[in-house]
Parts: sequence; C-alpha cells; structure tokens
Amino acid sequence: MLIIENLQNTLFGPVSLDVTAGECVSVMGPSGAGKSLFLRSIADLDPNHGHVALSGRARESMPAYEWRRNVALVPAESGWWADRVGGHFPSGWSEPKLLDALGLSPDIMDWEVDRLSSGERQRAALARCFAREPVALLLDEPTASLDETATRQVETLLNRRLAAGTPIILVTHDPAQAERMAIRRFKMADGRFAVSADAEAAQ
Repeated sequence: MLIIENLQNTLFGPVSLDVTAGECVSVMGPSGAGKSLFLRSIADLDPNHGHVALSGRARESMPAYEWRRNVALVPAESGWWADRVGGHFPSGWSEPKLLDALGLSPDIMDWEVDRLSSGERQRAALARCFAREPVALLLDEPTASLDETATRQVETLLNRRLAAGTPIILVTHDPAQAERMAIRRFKMADGRFAVSADAEAAQ
C-alpha cells in the first residue's frame, strides 16, 4: 500500500490518499493544476511536506535512491543520458517478452536514443522502469504520444502489474482511459484534490 498523508508544497495540497495493492487511482485536471508536481513530490524530487509510506515503511526511512527505485516515477518526458537505449537498463538485462508486450523490437536495446520516435521513447521509458521491478508506479501521461494500438498494449501491461499487486497513480488527460484503468478517479484544479464529478455520478 502507498500511503500519502497531508502532502503539500507551496503550489498544491494538502493531499491525503491511500492506494492499496493492485489499485489504480487516476488524477485528471487542466494543465498547470499541479498533477505532475504531485507525482514528483511523492517521489521526493521537489520540496514537499507530509508523510508518505510504502508497505509500512516511511519515505524518510529509506535512502532517496531506494525510495525512487521502489516508488518509480515515469514522467511525461523521461531523461536519456546514454547514447544507446541499452545504456539505460540494468547491466545484462534482457526480457524480450516485455519489449514485445510494449510493441518494441528486441533490437531497440542497440539503437541510439536519437533514433527513437516520441512514442518509442515513451514505451522504452516504461520498459526501463519495469526492468527495475518497482513496488509502486507513478505514471504521468504514459500514453500521451501513442496511437490506439500502442495505448492498448501499455494498458494491458499495466493491468498485469495491477493483477500482481502493484499500486498505481495515473495522471491522464483521457477520461476514457481513467474510466478503463482506475478504481477511483480524482481531479486536481488550482492545487486542490477532489473526487471527480463523473466518479461521483457513478457511485
């Protein structure tokens, strides 16, 4: 379980939210509402206040690298520091089935990053995240650059992670995706967090 209590900074919050094992929670809202900052704050990448814990372990009880490995953020635009895709994965990592599930060729590990399209980068960033076997996922618009087929591939893979017990917080601008993926749906506006109107209507 991912526990968030009174998380805030100068631009959003406070937000309190528990995400249980195998649950996807979606967050929607206009650009600039604070959604990405909310995810970055959970990952402790931006200044914030509040209590965050994973499976009973408080964030401050772990080294930062350990927290971010277990509570993994995949931003809308991931950074790439090595020339080739394979340089961003654990040494010796090879899982063709994962790459295939994301519609990626196994040869992609030998490709130069500059060769990747925006959609391929997005899917490769997800593969890079999964390769480190995180306990919880923070996803910021993970299918924004993808066509319908690739979006379904990503959602199928995420559903497998959910079935395995991974808690997921999903930021999306797609109401249909939020309805397909999320058990609970929230909206963020002007830094404030609330149950989305469509989710309320469905209850």
